[in-house]
Amino acid sequence: MALPELTVRQVMDTDPVTVAPDCTVQEVLRLMNQRRIGSVLVIRDEDHLAGIFTERDLLRRVAGAVPGWREYPVSQWMTSDPYTIGPDVGWDEAVGKMHKLRVRHMPVIEDGRVIGIISTRLLMSRRTEYLNRKVEERTAELKHANDQLIARDAELLFNIRAAGRLQNKVLLPGAPPDWPELRWAVHFAPLDHLGGDYYDFAVPDADHLGFLIADASGHSIPAAMVAIMTRFAFAQASAASIRPGAVLTEMNRRLQELTEERFVTAFYGVYDRRTGVFRYATAGHPHPLRFEAKSGAVKPLVADGFLLGVIPDEVYAEREVVLEAGDKVFFYTDGLHEARNEIGEMFGTARLIDCLTSCGGEPANDVLRHVLACQQAFCGSNPSTDDVTLAVMDIVP
Repeated sequence: MALPELTVRQVMDTDPVTVAPDCTVQEVLRLMNQRRIGSVLVIRDEDHLAGIFTERDLLRRVAGAVPGWREYPVSQWMTSDPYTIGPDVGWDEAVGKMHKLRVRHMPVIEDGRVIGIISTRLLMSRRTEYLNRKVEERTAELKHANDQLIARDAELLFNIRAAGRLQNKVLLPGAPPDWPELRWAVHFAPLDHLGGDYYDFAVPDADHLGFLIADASGHSIPAAMVAIMTRFAFAQASAASIRPGAVLTEMNRRLQELTEERFVTAFYGVYDRRTGVFRYATAGHPHPLRFEAKSGAVKPLVADGFLLGVIPDEVYAEREVVLEAGDKVFFYTDGLHEARNEIGEMFGTARLIDCLTSCGGEPANDVLRHVLACQQAFCGSNPSTDDVTLAVMDIVP
């Protein structure tokens, strides 16, 4: 029996992220960054739609914005009269309407109230699930076609594996620079054969050593391509400056041509071997953790900065710490602390800090092994869902 036509009600997100009109642009951007979403609905008087704010609204206005624009209410930057759609519209009609209107997000309205939101990505995702069910019903009819697809998949997997090996050779650095006052330990584990995580070293002069850790959104081929773009941007930017903020600013400028909904998080720090000062800046990346040998405490290296490739004029503020003998800095991507166990509980930063506190005095390689063992023991049989990269920088006594 044929499956009925899908409607907007069946494919919409029934729990869209909403904000009030007086919420600041900065607060909304932070929320979008945390949720990794491309739009929020602006709601007034319970469920009544006031407007929609998307990445396009941001990019359309930010170039000409005056200083202090982050404190503007989102009502000044939102699209105040967005196109909407009813819940009983069919899938084909919804796709056609969004294509005709050239929009990627549409609020779903019923009886004057917001009941959900649809996006082109959501429509395509749900449509794929719908088609997969039809394919399962017609397996017998499509046996020959399935055999061809399996052969193509095998060929594609072979090519992806080859590309993964090439990526490791071209994208990732070799051994860390041989400085006697520093020891390094690194773990790189992409989820697929091709990954979006990336790390690198830079030696702009004889007294400074830079370390970058980055994470391109998504997985597999698209993320790997973005990671490669990030590598070239970093190589050019890091050679020209020892200031982490300036390097991230230049990388951000070079990565503005990323496709929509692609971005990069990054942390870049530069160690001065003469003074022990570690100066750093971040672009939406998880804060590295510093183990203080004197106190045995583990503290985050906190800084603020927006994702690379999104806001053209973003300024990346710098902070610094003085590292002493026995101190360690632990860098990681979100695949580590966002890993979940069998009941869906997240490993989290607090467990990571506890783990580092218990092993921070050990050599860098032992710290790395201990952290991975802690995460594996917590997750049990639940498989990883993201690339994982860890690095430990150890200040040798």
